[in-house]
Amino acid sequence: MKTYLSCALFCLSFSAIPAHATSIELGGFLKANARYVDGNIAFQDSWAGGGQVAPSAKRTQFSAQESRFNVRLNHEQILGFAEIDFVGSAQGNPIISNSYAPRLRHAFIQYQGFTAGQTWSTLVNTSSFAETADLGGPLVGQAMLRQAQFRFSTTHWQFALENPYTYGTTRPDNQGQTQWIDTSNDYLPDTIIRYNQTGDWGNVSVSALIRYLDPDGSRQWGGGLSVGAKLFTLGRDDLRLQLHYGNLGRYVGTDAARDIIEGEIETSLSGMFAYRHFWTERSRSTFFFGRTTTQVEQTDRHHWGINLFTDLTPALSVGIELGRYEIEDATRDAAAPRPRGASNYAQLSMQLSL
Repeated sequence: MKTYLSCALFCLSFSAIPAHATSIELGGFLKANARYVDGNIAFQDSWAGGGQVAPSAKRTQFSAQESRFNVRLNHEQILGFAEIDFVGSAQGNPIISNSYAPRLRHAFIQYQGFTAGQTWSTLVNTSSFAETADLGGPLVGQAMLRQAQFRFSTTHWQFALENPYTYGTTRPDNQGQTQWIDTSNDYLPDTIIRYNQTGDWGNVSVSALIRYLDPDGSRQWGGGLSVGAKLFTLGRDDLRLQLHYGNLGRYVGTDAARDIIEGEIETSLSGMFAYRHFWTERSRSTFFFGRTTTQVEQTDRHHWGINLFTDLTPALSVGIELGRYEIEDATRDAAAPRPRGASNYAQLSMQLSL
């Protein structure tokens, strides 16, 4: 359900200007989670491609921080949209209030094919996201990045200049130490060109990314290709896919791949699939799998899960999900073997859509 408000905004000036109506739509959802993790990859609110191998432990955490609120403004041919949630906040603690600070997810303006502001990267095909209890599902194998950009869209094509940022480490110094890259020289926007095709069968998008990475004067060009799709199968069932290859770095896998490793540009191969089956009009299950491997750092991260969701009412759904997240990075130095690990999880979620 959506809540609609209408109001009249009046422009005051020395000359008479007619009032223009703006419609305001409020949306979002309230979400409650109960999450249990058992294994030697340290507990995370959701599996995001990173993680530390640690002594085996069991942990349960209840949370409502994924709840989000948004506002949509429609004024003649202009659309404005802003959204916040509370994920990732370190403001509160379980001792007193469990409070969380709001964070900005989206804030953008659309006008006659132009989009300006912060929203999903043009590389991201949101229709290919799996329905999951774990936030984002197989993040380790998919593009799920929001950032500031300027984009122009037609029926099938999108052209965007997006915020440049180099995520990675420098070459080792004389003592063999590496540092996080200084981003002072990130001055050329990332360029993305995307083609979309839709039909009764679903949709597919193909994107190309071109980047110029100039940390410490290294001056490296990078590029990559990305495919995302949602395909209808039997009845109401659907298959969702993503496949990515190239110098995509932070664009794919969330924290599974970096842009540059010890001064060398990274190349990654990532993929995910999710099949959703409807058992009844109100109940459905999704099985999903995501994986990212990298050439330079030689990481290998993957995540699978299966769930069951039921709509108790048109606005209220409840779901349970079981899954496993694994780190199987290759050892680059025989003298320093890299730890491997895995954690199993179970998550119960209830969501009220506004």
